[in-house]
Amino acid sequence: MAQPHCVVYRDGTAHPTDAPLDAALADARRDGGMLWVALTAPSPDEVREVAATLGLERLGVATALRTHQRSKLDRIGEHLFVVAQPAQYDDAAETVQCREVDVFVGPDFFVAISPGGQVDLERMRRLLDEHPEIAQRGPMGVLWGMFEFVTRGYRDVLDGIEHDIDEIEKELFGEDAGVSRRIFALQREVIDLQHATSPLPDMMDRLQQVVGAASPDAEVPGFREIADRARYIDARVSAFRHTLDDALTIHATIIDQRRNDQMSEMTRTSILQNDQVKKISSWAAIGFAPTLIAGIYGMNFRVMPELDWAWGYPFALGLMVAVSAGLYLVFKRNDWL
Repeated sequence: MAQPHCVVYRDGTAHPTDAPLDAALADARRDGGMLWVALTAPSPDEVREVAATLGLERLGVATALRTHQRSKLDRIGEHLFVVAQPAQYDDAAETVQCREVDVFVGPDFFVAISPGGQVDLERMRRLLDEHPEIAQRGPMGVLWGMFEFVTRGYRDVLDGIEHDIDEIEKELFGEDAGVSRRIFALQREVIDLQHATSPLPDMMDRLQQVVGAASPDAEVPGFREIADRARYIDARVSAFRHTLDDALTIHATIIDQRRNDQMSEMTRTSILQNDQVKKISSWAAIGFAPTLIAGIYGMNFRVMPELDWAWGYPFALGLMVAVSAGLYLVFKRNDWL
């Protein structure tokens, strides 16, 4: 088994140690200090070994061995088991990257586990060195510091999502049909972020009760502040989700409206074309009647009516005019002209 990274804290001062875990724990307890234990991408056997040394409950260990968990807070025996999800936002890819951190909090130890090795636990611990007053408050103070680190990290994530939502709102009334895919993809990321943030307000309220029960005279303004921030984060994420839902609905409505407008334009064009065809056909029929009469009278036969009639020519012209006028009136009455 690989040796976990251990640091003994005395009066808020860090004392890294290479001693075995049981010896480091005894050292911390002897001086009334606290033991910090960090496990990065540990194997199940490594987690069980640490749990056995620290006396962690089996139920908590079994829960810690399950990865891809949502944010949660459980009290198991004398220990707290916490799952937090620090997040980062990739603006170029428009993706939210939620990382899991499992934490065991005991009276004199704090165990942080990064199951996938994607969270920099050492960076989180260095915050204790920068703010020794946090470590002086013991494991519960460190737990407060962790949630302070996690919830403040959500600020950049929320700002990034809000910026992209603003861009989407500008694109809604454009001609880019691919905006619906962008909305749907960002909506999925917001849902994943909501899984990480929605349990936080209840978790902070319960932590206030735990700290208050452990020390009735202790004040917990820090946890109340994080609880208020968690409620703000949850409300903002929920608002993002509703906004994206509305944007997807609006875009679908716009697409339908555009299709209806296109169909209306096609129908109007078809009607205009039909009217033109009617007019052309009407004038063709009107023009055909004189041509037909002239063609008949232009036949070279000896025996034909009206060849010797003095009024034959005027009669033929009059017949042409009468037939054409009759056809014109018929077509006009039927709105073809």
